[in-house]
Amino acid sequence: MQSPFNQIRSVALTAAVILAAGTAVYAHHGWSWTKDGFFELRGKITAIYIGNPHATLDVDAEGEAWRVEMAPPSRTIAAGFTEEVAKVGDEVTAIGNRSLDETEKRMKAVRVIVAGKTYDVYPDRVPPA
Repeated sequence: MQSPFNQIRSVALTAAVILAAGTAVYAHHGWSWTKDGFFELRGKITAIYIGNPHATLDVDAEGEAWRVEMAPPSRTIAAGFTEEVAKVGDEVTAIGNRSLDETEKRMKAVRVIVAGKTYDVYPDRVPPA
């Protein structure tokens, strides 16, 4: 039988693990961290990542480093965007929703345009023409 101290410690540890996991899921899930209305970012790609939880582009836009989150890898690749279609230094336009936190240079893209080719990673969210 556990002592009361060990029981409390066990419950506190379990609660901390659940809270940490929930926070990580919340931070990387959905659109709740983004503003309403579309935002367009233009710049040069400084890094490309096609992996979990989301594919990302790092973009230099007028001297500011931005993180552009796309869809999960399977959805991003299904849209035709792979590491082979863009490279560091390419001009990119990302259209989507920017972070609610104005100091955070981060957005979630629904559309990415590289070399005149459009990749709709969230086609159901693309702004009307």
